[in-house]
Amino acid sequence: MRRLQQVVTRAICRESLIPSDGRVVVALSGGGDSVALASLLLEISREQPWSVVGFLHINHKVRESADEDESFCQSFARGFGVPIKVVRVDVAARARADRISVEEAGHDLRYETFDKIVEQGSATCVATGHTRNDLAETVLLRLIRGAGPGGLAGIRPRHGVVIRPLLDVSRSELRQFIRGKNLSFREDETNNDIRITRNRIRHLLLPFLAEQFSPSIDEVLVREAAISRSDAQLMDSIVDQVSKSIVSYGDDRVALDAKRLGMEPLAIARRIAKRALEFGRRSAIGFDQIERFLAMAAAQGDGVLLHADFPGSRVSLEGSKIVVKDPLLRGPILSHRTEFDYELTVPGEVTILEAGLLILLEESDEVPVLSARGDTVAIQRDGLALPLSVRNWRAGDVVRPLGLGGRKKVQDLFVDQKIPRKLRNLIPIVTDSKGEIVWVVGQTVGDDFRVTDADRGVLTLKVMQIGDLS
Repeated sequence: MRRLQQVVTRAICRESLIPSDGRVVVALSGGGDSVALASLLLEISREQPWSVVGFLHINHKVRESADEDESFCQSFARGFGVPIKVVRVDVAARARADRISVEEAGHDLRYETFDKIVEQGSATCVATGHTRNDLAETVLLRLIRGAGPGGLAGIRPRHGVVIRPLLDVSRSELRQFIRGKNLSFREDETNNDIRITRNRIRHLLLPFLAEQFSPSIDEVLVREAAISRSDAQLMDSIVDQVSKSIVSYGDDRVALDAKRLGMEPLAIARRIAKRALEFGRRSAIGFDQIERFLAMAAAQGDGVLLHADFPGSRVSLEGSKIVVKDPLLRGPILSHRTEFDYELTVPGEVTILEAGLLILLEESDEVPVLSARGDTVAIQRDGLALPLSVRNWRAGDVVRPLGLGGRKKVQDLFVDQKIPRKLRNLIPIVTDSKGEIVWVVGQTVGDDFRVTDADRGVLTLKVMQIGDLS
């Protein structure tokens, strides 16, 4: 058995990726990595007790060449005499429905499909073609964004039903293997689009680091990921044990003993807080939210009852307990006090109790496909006068609506959209530090702040309801 096959076989055995009677489905995109993976696993399986039972191609219907990729994969499977299952998904519809980026929607749909394949009994696991290069890029990407040991572990060899047997193999080794086997594959044109952060890391940052600092930067990052992964596994096991005496779970709430949480080392307390805030929720929890949660827990005492809104949840401090619950029932708040003005930083969030809304401001890796009248919008970061302000509408406010080519009174905008007069003061207006209107929430983005160049930075603004507080 040649070197590459030996490397992959060792990885499968070392990480216990495939059981002895395992049935593997290979995720086949048509790209070079997945083509090499399919061929390698077929070769290796001839001398193993497990088997490759089929290929899986997911057509996202996003790229113009998506149908050609599908046809290629079907032809590839026929050439190897392996059955292939094709699943077509509507990524754009999921992105709109969940108000997330197309990339995130595609990721979610892929992994949902993988889970279904295994749940239906078609396979025991699904293999994907993530390489050592992908692992290095992910570590660097997460380092830039800010991550702890769990995040710096990068791509794990196993995630649920998904296995990644190629994490010890470089992309160049796979291309050499493909050439040796005279295999063809499809090139994904988006891989060269440096507007996407991962591609900038791949084509610009990693080559720069290799040339100027360390020729073996990929190996360094992979080694760091291995160290972080083992550290994270140890920390997880410790947190599992400690949590038993601190955390209790109900149908719709997570309760923590605030005093005992405060007695734990900070590294443990942060992980327990993160788990509690993320339990049963999709919302991503960052460092700032975890610190705010721990600060609330430290404020516990007799007769104290505090509330705060977090992404996807509402946290209450009730005596000696800090409790994470679902957000309050949705619905507009009609308050006697409708004047508000809050500062919003990057990244940051503002809770507008007067309107029952939460507004988030975050950096984005790429330009999301969004509607100016949706709950999430994108704006150009470069040239934006920060910090932003979130306030209610004021008489005389003027905005340059996106694509209109002129200025318009916000009051006229409300009239055109048939927004009742009694609700107009509850619609937040986001302005820059110069007072220019960036976003009339749910109505329009200021034309001067539209995204024209992803390389100049992109920010996303998102509004969410937090419920009836009356």
